[in-house]
Amino acid sequence: MTAQIAVRLPDALVSWVDSQVSGGAAPSRAVVSHALEREFRRAAAERDAQILREHPTVDLDLPLLS
Repeated sequence: MTAQIAVRLPDALVSWVDSQVSGGAAPSRAVVSHALEREFRRAAAERDAQILREHPTVDLDLPLLS
């Protein structure tokens, strides 16, 4: 499911996105959506890393894998 939203972006950012599209580096302005998805995954990974730092565990089966 998707939702259409209106977002205001600085002119310089819009120009950069448009240059990426016109130069062939991005297929469309959907590159903005891809960047947001990438940031979403990065933030989730950071949260996971923080949880692991705060609650370290010892995997007793790990030596069996080597």
